[in-house]
Amino acid sequence: MTNLLFSFQGRINRAKFWLVHLGIFVVEAIVLSLMGGTAAIISGDYEQVIIVSGGATGVVWTIVGVLAFWISLAVGVKRWHDRNKTGWWMLIILLPVIGGLWYLIECGFLKGTTGANTYGPAPLMAG
Repeated sequence: MTNLLFSFQGRINRAKFWLVHLGIFVVEAIVLSLMGGTAAIISGDYEQVIIVSGGATGVVWTIVGVLAFWISLAVGVKRWHDRNKTGWWMLIILLPVIGGLWYLIECGFLKGTTGANTYGPAPLMAG
């Protein structure tokens, strides 16, 4: 599990990619509801949440946000590896509109390379 969530080495398939992102969403929703939720629902971005909620809840939300960011980055890099591309392709997200769409299509919907590639063996072994 640690390798899946925190390492930037290797490859993962689309199912793991989607499950990790779904898990991040669920964990953030639970943490938000335990903290009261109303401050974060009013604002919507991390800096505003910290300012509005303040104190210990701001610290907790910052920790959760940093962990979610790191895990998303690690999983995204491994998906790019499965497509036989370098993890630096994660920077495509910085392009307005088209970057996020490109990332979603490449990593979320397109199949990885068949068999072993530069970044390791196929995440799904046949037979």
